[in-house]
Amino acid sequence: MSFELVNNWKNIIQDFWLPPTCILCEYPGANHLDLCLDCFENLPRHDKRCLQCAAHMPEANEFGVICGECQIRAPAFDRTLAFYDYRDSMRYLISQLKFHRQYKIARLLGSLIAEELAKQHELPEAIIPVPLHPKRYRERHFNQSFEIAKTISAQLKLPLLTDYCIRQRNTVHQTQLSKNERLKNMRDAFGITTTIPAQHVAILDDVMTTGSTLHELAAVLKKSGIQRVDAWVCARA
Repeated sequence: MSFELVNNWKNIIQDFWLPPTCILCEYPGANHLDLCLDCFENLPRHDKRCLQCAAHMPEANEFGVICGECQIRAPAFDRTLAFYDYRDSMRYLISQLKFHRQYKIARLLGSLIAEELAKQHELPEAIIPVPLHPKRYRERHFNQSFEIAKTISAQLKLPLLTDYCIRQRNTVHQTQLSKNERLKNMRDAFGITTTIPAQHVAILDDVMTTGSTLHELAAVLKKSGIQRVDAWVCARA
């Protein structure tokens, strides 16, 4: 029996006993997801963006455009895939996941991203979710980036690397900080524990605002010998 057929039967059985329900409107879910078709179609897609940092570029009319800021001061990551804007329903989903530990939202976001990533011509060798500092993790008992990455890893059959990179400094919350303050705040925040068995990785976070966290993590990874670092985020602010 083929893998696809087994998966189809698993989905049929699961949908019969636990039918998916839209997290946003409580209507029946579609495509084995806790999201209905209307809410799926109304998710704020992120298009016309800088290829490297995913900043909004309303004037962009072709793929592969790099914004002026990245041309002057390029981030350490090589490319960003940001699938949605951080507003409206996506802001709600990420906030519920981050602050209320809604695991089903992590699975939903991971499934949505995996579906988009499956269309990419070149995938990395592994995924590295942005790590939390141990103190922050003890407070939350939850890392939303890791929870989203688990689903992507399972669906795309990509290794999930969690023991190679640590958050060695407990940085302050960045919500009220400027871009320069965020860059300073994240300096030396990450460390590498051992050699990473890959040359091309993707680092994953829930939201990118200025890119300072992902820049610092990518810089540390490249210093350790990684050749290419992609940034994957659910949403771009």
